[in-house]
Amino acid sequence: MLKLYQKGFFYYISGIILLTLGISLTIQSHLGTSPFDALLVGLYRTFGLSIGSWEIVVGFSIIVLNALFTQSKPEYFAMLTSLLTGIGIDTWLYVQGTWLTTNSIFEQSVLLLLGIIFTGIGVAIYLESSFAPNPMDRSMVILTDKTGWSFSKSRAIISITLVIVAFFFNGAIGIGTLLNALFSGIIIQRIRPYVLSFKHRNYTKKVKVS
Repeated sequence: MLKLYQKGFFYYISGIILLTLGISLTIQSHLGTSPFDALLVGLYRTFGLSIGSWEIVVGFSIIVLNALFTQSKPEYFAMLTSLLTGIGIDTWLYVQGTWLTTNSIFEQSVLLLLGIIFTGIGVAIYLESSFAPNPMDRSMVILTDKTGWSFSKSRAIISITLVIVAFFFNGAIGIGTLLNALFSGIIIQRIRPYVLSFKHRNYTKKVKVS
């Protein structure tokens, strides 16, 4: 268990738990989700299955496409990330059930705000694990390498593409989609130093104990 912790397993699982909580809250707000999650909701509305199931299906598909573009083997740990993220989303939506309802724009806004914050915190923690790549993030890196574009431009192009596709599938596009794009990166950037500090402090304590 200690070995897994040292490899970032603790940060990996904690990050995914908070990330999927944030995603579920943005979905429940009905004000719009991130571009990728908007597509998942659209596929759910169009074809059925659960939102988490589409996370797994689309995630696996992206992993295969990434492998084809790079002419390499699929990243199997990335499949684990898609699987756990899909399970996490469905679990949180099930736990929230029908009791988490919104009766006003204020309540919707609160859920959206909390969702964006938890998503940002989850990603910030998850990034420190270096345990398994996120398929979509990997796609952005591949696009950057293949085109010579900046990572920000590649991210923007993929996000716009996802929004367009989500639109045709009646995805969860709204003000929340824009706010996710504007503030998620800022939250991640602000939270990561605290995660690094916590990680370093715990590592220092272990060294002293040893």
